[in-house]
Amino acid sequence: MSLGGPRMVEGPGQLHPSPDRCSSLTPDTAVISPQDPTLLIGSSLQATCSVHGDTPGATAEGLYWTLNGRRLPPELSRMLNASTMALALANLNGSRQQSGDNLVCHARDGSILAGSCLYVGLPPEKPFNISCWSRNMKDLTCRWTPGTHGETFLHTNYSLKYKLRWYGQDNTCEEYHTVGPHSCHIPKDLALFTPYEIWVEATNRLGSARSDVLTLDILDVVTTDPPPDVHVSRVGGLEDQLSVRWVSPPALKDFLFQAKYQIRYRVEDSVDWKVVDDVSNQTSCRLAGLKPGTVYFVQVRCNPFGIYGSKKAGIWSEWSHPTAASTPRSERPGPGGGACEPRGGEPSSGPVRRELKQFLGWLKKHAYCSNLSFRLYDQWRAWMQKSHKTRNQHRTRGSCPRADGARREVLPDKL
Repeated sequence: MSLGGPRMVEGPGQLHPSPDRCSSLTPDTAVISPQDPTLLIGSSLQATCSVHGDTPGATAEGLYWTLNGRRLPPELSRMLNASTMALALANLNGSRQQSGDNLVCHARDGSILAGSCLYVGLPPEKPFNISCWSRNMKDLTCRWTPGTHGETFLHTNYSLKYKLRWYGQDNTCEEYHTVGPHSCHIPKDLALFTPYEIWVEATNRLGSARSDVLTLDILDVVTTDPPPDVHVSRVGGLEDQLSVRWVSPPALKDFLFQAKYQIRYRVEDSVDWKVVDDVSNQTSCRLAGLKPGTVYFVQVRCNPFGIYGSKKAGIWSEWSHPTAASTPRSERPGPGGGACEPRGGEPSSGPVRRELKQFLGWLKKHAYCSNLSFRLYDQWRAWMQKSHKTRNQHRTRGSCPRADGARREVLPDKL
């Protein structure tokens, strides 16, 4: 017998049942038995509606049942005697509302004689995947996953418990749903330099479950806000580079720890990010090997480490808001762009270019976000662009077509 799926309304701090929540109606004229039963999904229910014998005209003839406002088929009911009507429901699905389904017995004229709340669901499963973090070393926020399937079709209460590992009493977190439906925030009164044990308990009408215990030290789970004021700009006329600069999160100034950073970037029309890991604790970075004339989106995040001598890294912050910038357009003529063919007998620059390409490739691979070799890299990059334009000019015997059809005289450069 299907009772429909769960229908919930989310409100501040908790999930509330929809307005047609169940309430047990017990007028003096009749009674439903069993009253407010709790059953596992797939169970059967045998219920009765008995009209009180002292009620004028009391009789079970013409009685009918409704479930959540819908009239049940008459073949599910039968009269047991003159004052009692029975109902048989089989293979029950989960309750439509976590507050219980409305099972109501009606008189022939439709008036309500009695009501009962019907709870059909599952016991809670063991919560798992507990993760916690602290933003100021005085608080702690944790979240978890509520079992493999999650949905129990019954109101299920989750409690986050914590205690000092070797002594102290159990404490219960009180500020729930701070970063989602299964989360809790402990705002104060936490100790440093000693581990905590943290776990989650889940209970409902059909049972309870407890998660595994998470052991942690507050100093090992510190995180920060994303780095603010991320700026991305061009590096002069270099067509394959962008400069990224940012400011350390304010929290780093309040506590005795440093930070390491990560950068990720993508082109405008892509969803694939490329991550730069070796930024270390700098607050600037040079991205090389980019596409000319392309818009890039860049983000930065922070991971504190060395907190009061802790040897463990903290927790990565969220990524900063994306910042966009474009690389300069390439001055090299592309296919069909009016490139001049070299005249016969001109010496080839292939070996020099191959050696330069290998050298630049090594720099691109090893010079991410490092000041080392960037000055040399910039010199070689500028020389390559200049030499490329010079070679194009030589290929025309001193002249090359312009976009407007005119010809421009050039003088050969010394290489």
